[in-house]
Amino acid sequence: MNYRLAGARHILVKTREEAEKLKARLQRGEDFAKLARRYSTCPSAKKGGDLGEFRRGQMAKPFDDVVFKKAELEIHGPVKTRFGFHLIQTLYRR
Repeated sequence: MNYRLAGARHILVKTREEAEKLKARLQRGEDFAKLARRYSTCPSAKKGGDLGEFRRGQMAKPFDDVVFKKAELEIHGPVKTRFGFHLIQTLYRR
């Protein structure tokens, strides 16, 4: 299916190592929004990493590829962009 819109949240950090440590914490059941508020360097951290709804092509290509091609609700990453390393969770696509 060719989705055009998606909703996602992410945690953005400076290093792959930091992203890997946070991913391990998420896999042990820690709260995504709490970790995003504490560690993410993106302004979306204030909203628990929630980026709201956006169109295909609005985000950096590696980010976009994950959101529009990988499984929903799973934690993907670390994904490197010019901004740093992301842990991404696609909430929905339509």
